[in-house]
Amino acid sequence: MGVLIPKHLLLQAGLQDKAEILIEGRILILRQPRHTPRSGWADASRRLGDAGDDNPVLPELANVGDETWKW
Repeated sequence: MGVLIPKHLLLQAGLQDKAEILIEGRILILRQPRHTPRSGWADASRRLGDAGDDNPVLPELANVGDETWKW
């Protein structure tokens, strides 16, 4: 069993790329996916590293003695 949804209805609802399907009781709900916390953070971190802009903001708050650790 399947359901075809006309493109103009999806566009009207703002569902262009992805959709989330939920069931509440006997109701089928089709909606935009919820924002995923921290989505995109890995890519942003990579870009910062590539640009050389990943230095600590407050290096003076490091723990005293940490600089002597051997990893």
